[in-house]
Amino acid sequence: MSESIPESEASFVAAADERTAMLSLSLAQMEVAATTDVGMRRSQNEDFYVYHYQLEHLETPSGTSVQAKGLFVLCDGMGGHARGEIASLEAARVFKQQIEAQWTTELPSREALRSAVLAANQALFELNQAAAVSGSDRMGTTLVAILLQGTRVAIIHVGDSRAYRYSRLTGLDQLTRDHEVGQLAIAQGVDPDVAYARPEAHQLTQALGPRNNDWLDPEVRFLEVREDTVFLLCSDGLSDFDLVEEVTETHVAPLLQTRTSLQYGIQQLVEIANEAGGHDNITVVAVRLRLRPQLGPVI
Repeated sequence: MSESIPESEASFVAAADERTAMLSLSLAQMEVAATTDVGMRRSQNEDFYVYHYQLEHLETPSGTSVQAKGLFVLCDGMGGHARGEIASLEAARVFKQQIEAQWTTELPSREALRSAVLAANQALFELNQAAAVSGSDRMGTTLVAILLQGTRVAIIHVGDSRAYRYSRLTGLDQLTRDHEVGQLAIAQGVDPDVAYARPEAHQLTQALGPRNNDWLDPEVRFLEVREDTVFLLCSDGLSDFDLVEEVTETHVAPLLQTRTSLQYGIQQLVEIANEAGGHDNITVVAVRLRLRPQLGPVI
């Protein structure tokens, strides 16, 4: 039987949260983990992930701060004759190359992020055109990426691979909206239960590769990290059937604690997806950030 927090203690916690929110915050620690699995029903893995980050530890009068810059990309490929593997790898490669060529001391702009995705799409589209393939044999891929500069974050995506964040105050927050028929119907006013009862509900409305750039509209958002946070990128082998939401308290929330191995934690998520049927490839990239109040100027 759980006990409620005494009113005086709850007031103290709320006041502490308010004071922390008013302070300037800096990054104290960053950890990264990633894993991929073929699942239970596929013969090959068409998911692909890549990440690159830099950490610089600075000693200041108020303690140690971490200057961080990181790029984390996940793609879920599709296409006949193993072309999905090529699509996911090539899209991630081109996107990463485009971003790194123009990323200096500040996060790339919305336009620069969209341009990098369009470049990846164009590369795949040209490969499809050169191979003279059509329909389901055309290679394609989703893409979801997080860019981190200090406590500033950018998220960009195309398709149904997702980005989540989890923190103590906000709980689980899905940062991306699936580009699929069901979500399009909901946006047009259809009841969610009706929208997802349709057989084509999970059909993608956007993906990299099958069509030229005129058909693509990558979504971008920016946010500021204001408390200890875990970011998750995952393919639909994990996110389908609301699996992440179902295990939030038991398997996502613990990832926020530094005593929990981040690598072990995301491997547990993969095992849960396989126990639920493992209907698709399963890939997870996790980034854990710890913040602290910045009491003095960073030198």
